[in-house]
Amino acid sequence: MTTRKDQSADPWRGRVESADWPAVAEEINEYGGALLPQLLTPEETVEFRALYDSGELFRSTVDMGRYRFGEGQYRYFHAPYPVPVERLKQALYPRLLPIARDWWAKLGRKAPWPDTLDEWLRMCHDAGQTKSTAILLKYGEKDWNALHRDLYGDLVFPLQVVINLNEPGVDHTGGEFLLLEQRPRAQSRGTATLLPHGHGYVFTTRDRPVRSARGWSAAPVRHGVSAIRSGERHTLALVFHDAA
Repeated sequence: MTTRKDQSADPWRGRVESADWPAVAEEINEYGGALLPQLLTPEETVEFRALYDSGELFRSTVDMGRYRFGEGQYRYFHAPYPVPVERLKQALYPRLLPIARDWWAKLGRKAPWPDTLDEWLRMCHDAGQTKSTAILLKYGEKDWNALHRDLYGDLVFPLQVVINLNEPGVDHTGGEFLLLEQRPRAQSRGTATLLPHGHGYVFTTRDRPVRSARGWSAAPVRHGVSAIRSGERHTLALVFHDAA
């Protein structure tokens, strides 16, 4: 249980705990994604946007246009991460873990994820997945992100979180978060969500269970970002497995 003292020492955990987690689980089971509370304050989002030009904080930079990933740019943080990134990942993992295990049980798969994030990342590192995966993304006018999945290796956590660091309608227009789910023997289903300022959005990393005539089937899911019509949009992406 998170106490008031704990929340004062770790405000990010308090914000994670403020979510209605049964409702989050219900929504992500229905749609593959769910909105979370405000995980970063407006002041913290300004600080994160300012970090983008601090080269020493990042291990690599990717130009999306160069690799035909869309248009825009993103940077992978070095580990150890800035304090809010680490605290949010540590707080989110145990809340997402029951959903992940439930999904794998429905699909008849053995869930490989241990009780703590540190144990899971050690498993990733032992398997050769040692590169940090927290991402800071930057989009300008007409930039967009192609539909994709953040896999990075054989060991994958099936949920991840993105946080909008700008205010929609003020800092940018467009830039909706997109999910495309390929349902078994059916048409693909898409959803678009405009993420509020500082709020998180948890979504499917690779695939998830959906009901079918045979019980449960795995539906592959990809995510992306629609074109920015005006302004600038930054996001923080929290992936719960490291990269090979």
